[in-house]
Amino acid sequence: MRRYPEIADHGLIGDLQTAALVASDGTLDWYCCPRFDSPSVFASLLDADRGGCFRIAPDQNTFVSRQLYLPDSAILITRFMTPGGVGEVHDFMPPAGRQVTGRHQIVRVLRAARGTVRFTMDLQPRFDYGRGEHSVELTGNGAVFRSSTLDLTLHTVRHDSLMLAQCDNSVRATWTLREGDTAGVVLESRAVEPRQLAVAELTELTNQTARFWQRWVRRSSYTGRWRDMVTRSALTLKLLTYLPTGAPVAAVTMGLPEQEGGERNRDHRYTWLRDGSFSVCALLGLGYLEEAAAFGSWLKDRAAEALGPPAAFGALGSAGALGAPGHGVNPMRIVYRVDGSSDLTEETLGHLEGWRGSRPVRLGSGAADQLQLDVYGEVLDAIYLADTQGLSIEHNGWLALAKLTDWLCEHWDQPEEGIWEAGGGRKDFTYGRFQCWVALDRAVRLARRYGRPANLARWETERDLIYAQVMHLGWNATRRAFTQCYGTDVLDASLLLMPSQGFVAPRDPRWLSTLAAMGRELVSDSLVYRYNPSMSPDGQRGDEGTFSLYTFWYVDALARAGRLEEAAMTFAKMHTYANHVGLYSEEIGSTGEQLGSFPQAFSHLALINAAVNLDFRLDHGRRLNDSPLANDLAGGYPAIEEEASEAN
Repeated sequence: MRRYPEIADHGLIGDLQTAALVASDGTLDWYCCPRFDSPSVFASLLDADRGGCFRIAPDQNTFVSRQLYLPDSAILITRFMTPGGVGEVHDFMPPAGRQVTGRHQIVRVLRAARGTVRFTMDLQPRFDYGRGEHSVELTGNGAVFRSSTLDLTLHTVRHDSLMLAQCDNSVRATWTLREGDTAGVVLESRAVEPRQLAVAELTELTNQTARFWQRWVRRSSYTGRWRDMVTRSALTLKLLTYLPTGAPVAAVTMGLPEQEGGERNRDHRYTWLRDGSFSVCALLGLGYLEEAAAFGSWLKDRAAEALGPPAAFGALGSAGALGAPGHGVNPMRIVYRVDGSSDLTEETLGHLEGWRGSRPVRLGSGAADQLQLDVYGEVLDAIYLADTQGLSIEHNGWLALAKLTDWLCEHWDQPEEGIWEAGGGRKDFTYGRFQCWVALDRAVRLARRYGRPANLARWETERDLIYAQVMHLGWNATRRAFTQCYGTDVLDASLLLMPSQGFVAPRDPRWLSTLAAMGRELVSDSLVYRYNPSMSPDGQRGDEGTFSLYTFWYVDALARAGRLEEAAMTFAKMHTYANHVGLYSEEIGSTGEQLGSFPQAFSHLALINAAVNLDFRLDHGRRLNDSPLANDLAGGYPAIEEEASEAN
């Protein structure tokens, strides 16, 4: 048993309220309960000694293991090839439903596919990030673990060979399974009398869970070239969504480093407005309107909290009427918990070793109160896209949106912390400015489409001022590129969104020059760095890998610029960096290893968008290349393209 597996050496299971990671050696080494952002129960991924784990594997070290998912599902299968036979562990969590519940189940089904396999189980829960004490009550049917914060019950499946034993505050078990035998356990997050389950119960639970996921997959409208990859990414985004509120988390993990042994280790188990908005855009592209509507409702609630009830919005145009504390700086936070609360005080868990010694292990997010103006563009963009799919904004939602737009008119032209949550201080970030343009542009389009009350003259004036400012100050004539901040030479991959969101034509000479500069300086054999930290100090020590998100954005930008063969090849190369079950972390290291939060929503949503657009470009590239009008629009914002086509 390895002390610390590779970050990529995991599959993901979940029930739409929380999730767990299972390593390919059968160790469940990360699980928080009852929510994504709750304290951990198993965290040996961050501390092999104190974190706790739930391992089921053959009782010998001479085995080879492989993992795969049951097709179109979130049921993870770990296969073990041993000298005596082939065994499997099927791991899943039955969907928990829309109602908030403290009852969550981890189901681990054991079976012998060939020969004879002797399995062992080592169940070591460690509550509250390894800080809590607990007791164990062993029975003939299982065990109950009691702590001050959470109780767990282990149920077992009836099998003649099962042997249970308590070892200090852990429970161990062994089974000897012959070809065709099935056994298993269910770990439930509440204290009840342990039950001895029948194999038929486990089989029915497996079938119900498989049918749930397969029905969800069938709702997808995607029929392109990369169905398996897109489906796995869509399933991953769904698994990262807290169903009771519709809020997606950025990742299920905390404390995983961007460089082994480094300090760039963040807690990403929360809902960033940016990440959530991009997730909605990706799922909308696959036809998942219900998920988009749910997150839209969550967004409306956050805006209402920031602005007060609709009656308190006041007359449109009075931006100073915003009623939230600190409204003079930012009416909405950039990140929230999945239930919409905003207590994200950052602390360090100094007792945890960290993955392979990568410390500190951070809990919470100290960046929650940062001023990051780009979030308004991403949110308004998602709302606009949803509207094009028939999810129109209702009256109170429009009042909140209009008030936020009025606020942005007053505050867009100020230094901010930028998209990276780094400690480099406030600057005039080009990405933040251009996203402010996106926000105003989408608000104007929505107001004009429906004749909604709005300060259109003001919105259009400020939108045009932002455009002129970015074209003047965001453009570096010496570098012949748009740069990270006004007055700097630093390139930034976040600007790859400029053509896809309609700020610049994808074949504008300025953009083609910027794309070429990024290709020379930020791209390494198809992988894309977000920027050069040595040229733009961010207050943190150490290096970082390439960002998977930006590689997929680069694919999209290449396709929109007409470089289709290069885009397709870059996309194909990126497939080789997925893990064995098609999951991506936040970053890719220098030797191809996955680094940072895992699995990362950003990476998977960008994969979906790149696949959808690249499919379209490959199918219609000749028509786009032959049409001057289409050339002007090629790669532009889809809904904006439709409006332009109708106008012509």
